[in-house]
Amino acid sequence: MIKRVTALLAAIVFSMVAQSQTLTLQGKATQGSLMRGKLPAGSSVWLNDKPVETLDDGSFAIGFGRDAETTHVLKWTLPSGEQQNREITLLKRDYPTQHIEGVPQAMVTPPKSVLERIKNDNWMVAKARKTQSDLRDFTVDFIWPAQGPITGVYGSQRVFNGVPKRPHYGVDVGAPTGTEVIAPAGGTVTLAHDDLYYSGGTIIIDHGLGVNSTFLHLSKLTVVVGDRVEQGQKIGEIGATGRATGPHLDWRINWFNERLDPALLVPAR
Repeated sequence: MIKRVTALLAAIVFSMVAQSQTLTLQGKATQGSLMRGKLPAGSSVWLNDKPVETLDDGSFAIGFGRDAETTHVLKWTLPSGEQQNREITLLKRDYPTQHIEGVPQAMVTPPKSVLERIKNDNWMVAKARKTQSDLRDFTVDFIWPAQGPITGVYGSQRVFNGVPKRPHYGVDVGAPTGTEVIAPAGGTVTLAHDDLYYSGGTIIIDHGLGVNSTFLHLSKLTVVVGDRVEQGQKIGEIGATGRATGPHLDWRINWFNERLDPALLVPAR
């Protein structure tokens, strides 16, 4: 009897270990995080019962926005047909309030004459971010796209000239106009525009499976739509275009419509 119980416990332990070994998940379990996962090739994945695209080798990405619920369920079906799942519990974050003065009033409350332009800008950005390619550049370790002090952080509530606005969804790097901006990971350029109303010179790079980087307020763009860029390649230069009170890079990360924290993907500064 003792031998049978021991054998049963050993089988249960082995089953738990085997299940944990089918999934690898990289990323911080917190609001604003991008997680990169890997399962055996041919597996199917769902996050909160919504299908998640995978690469041929079983790689996939999932993201959790600024105010995401703290509990999520990741499910997958192995090529054998076996179904497994894992609960993901996120750390709830507190975000600072950032007061910014000296912003031109037209940028705080835009006049009616530019509303159509803003609408068109938003359409172009949304279209670029809908790209779902099979690039695997999102799987690498990201690097900082520019050097300089951090002047703005993800998630902060922004108050322009005393008027509360939407939260900030990027990380700001302060540096002089003309400072080099490089690709934090490889990918394909899906948007390169030198004059969007709010963000000025803007570039979007697709890293694969809905993961993309956006670079705002650039003074110069050195890539065009369709270009393939490699990690560390120059893509533009820092500026103060659009809604900006001084030269800086605003770098953002999206997983489709989820706005994520770029600082979670790179070494601490």
